[in-house]
Amino acid sequence: MFRNTMIKAIGWGKRILPLYLFTFMLLSCYNHGQQTPDAWDLTEQQIDSISFSTTHHYTQNYNFMVTARQLPLADALPDMAFDTLYVVRGERVVVADIRMVPTDSIDSVWVKVARDQITQGWIRESDLLQGVSPDDPISQFIDLFSDTHLLVFMALCVLVCGAYAMRKLFRRRAYIVHFNDIDSFYPTALCLLIAVSATLYASIQMFGAESWRHYYFHPSLNPFALPFHLGLFVASVWAIIIVAVAAVDDALHQLSSFDALLYLSGLVAVCAVNYVVFSIFTLYYIGYLILIAYIAFAFWCYHRHPHYHYRCGQCGAKLKQKGACPHCGAMNE
Repeated sequence: MFRNTMIKAIGWGKRILPLYLFTFMLLSCYNHGQQTPDAWDLTEQQIDSISFSTTHHYTQNYNFMVTARQLPLADALPDMAFDTLYVVRGERVVVADIRMVPTDSIDSVWVKVARDQITQGWIRESDLLQGVSPDDPISQFIDLFSDTHLLVFMALCVLVCGAYAMRKLFRRRAYIVHFNDIDSFYPTALCLLIAVSATLYASIQMFGAESWRHYYFHPSLNPFALPFHLGLFVASVWAIIIVAVAAVDDALHQLSSFDALLYLSGLVAVCAVNYVVFSIFTLYYIGYLILIAYIAFAFWCYHRHPHYHYRCGQCGAKLKQKGACPHCGAMNE
């Protein structure tokens, strides 16, 4: 009896011991830190730098890429005599200093940027930000898709090319998403994701402009390291990439090479139209109503087309339901 009791006690001890060890490790690793009164004893310059970074989203040692054809730099502040230097498109500059000039009626913030030890000078912040973008590929990608002239030009091209492509595809009775779709939900899901992402992007521009500005200067592809609305947008971009790969794979498996090329071309046209339409119309609040109508339309079109849930065990043909295969006559239970 005593032996059985000891065995049971040892068994319970083995189960509880890891919990005790885990709790002990958590307690032992906790560090209260030094409770000193001067833990935040910052200099006035450091406080000003933190304050400027909070409102302007960049500070000293921040890197920019020049996007303007030429960017003029003064070798001295405006209350002093100066000569003009130039940096050109494609060159990288770093923020060397920031000064407030209250006497300047145009812009009180002057920024000193440097290309190298020799080429460096001062420029108004408003002029600087119009001619540079953050030296980060994500920020430059955002610049590309945020350009108003590019968006309008792209909208016209997409509408014209899309209408022409649709006419050609309808006349050929070719496969096209929503209208003569393949047996896959991925193309429909891709179109919906593009529409939702474009609507979310425009909404952030309207209601969270400051948070988007901060993201522009400090971008990240990790949705869990961002505020909820920005993380949701980045997650939707990742979902677009994953679903696009799945849609291409389904099209290549279900169609011949030529038909798959036509189908994917039409899919790209529909996605481009969705991006342009929802990016523009959401800015006028009409995009939300269009999005609801489009989601209902997309699901109605998807359910309207036949879908095959089974395959024949003998010939591999698609079947809507179990039973005799209409192609080879084999029974599928």
